[in-house]
Amino acid sequence: MITGYGPMISGMGERQEAPGQLELVRTFVNTLDLGDETEALPDAKALQAWLTEVRLTDADVRVRPSDHRRAIALREALRAILLTHNGGDCTEASPATATLEATASRARVRLHFDASQGSQLEPDATGIDGALGRLLVIVHEAIRDGTWERLKACRAHGCEWAFYDGTRNHSRTWCDMQVCGNRAKARAYRERHTEAAETAA
Repeated sequence: MITGYGPMISGMGERQEAPGQLELVRTFVNTLDLGDETEALPDAKALQAWLTEVRLTDADVRVRPSDHRRAIALREALRAILLTHNGGDCTEASPATATLEATASRARVRLHFDASQGSQLEPDATGIDGALGRLLVIVHEAIRDGTWERLKACRAHGCEWAFYDGTRNHSRTWCDMQVCGNRAKARAYRERHTEAAETAA
C-alpha cells in the first residue's frame, strides 16, 4: 500500500484536501487546472516525473506516449465522475466508469490475503499500469468507507477543480465560495436581470 507521496497541490481560500490517500486522487485530477489553463502532465516525461514524485512508480520506469494517453483518459474519467458527485449529468458516468474498469483490468487488480493484515486489493501489473491501478485501489477504499462521494469537482463553468466536501450535509458546491461561488451568483444575477429587462421591453 502507498504510505506517502509528494507535496499536495495548494487549494484556494477554503480547505480542499481529502482525507488520507484519497488526497492523491484529488491531486491527480487537479494536474489539469482549467481555470489557469495549466497542464502539469503535458507529455510522457512529465507523467513519469509526477508518478515518481508521488511514489507510485520508481524513477527508472519508462513511460510511453500510449501510457500517457491512458493516464490522461483516466484522469478525465475521474473528473467526470466527480462532477456527478456535485449534481452533474449522471449519463457522463457510464463511459467514465468503463474507463476505470479498463484501467483496473490492465492493472490486474486482485484481492490479496495476508495472515497478519487480512485482505487488500493490489494491482499485479507493474510499471504505469500498476501505478494507475493503485489509484483505483484508493478509489475502491474510498467507496467502501463512504468518503468517495464527498470528493467533488467544482460546478463553476471552466473550473472543475477537485475538492473534498467536508460539510456535514454534503452541501458544498464550489471549490471556493469567494471565487467560484461569487462568480456563479453574479452570473445568475445578470441573467435574471437580463430576462426581466427583455420581458419588460
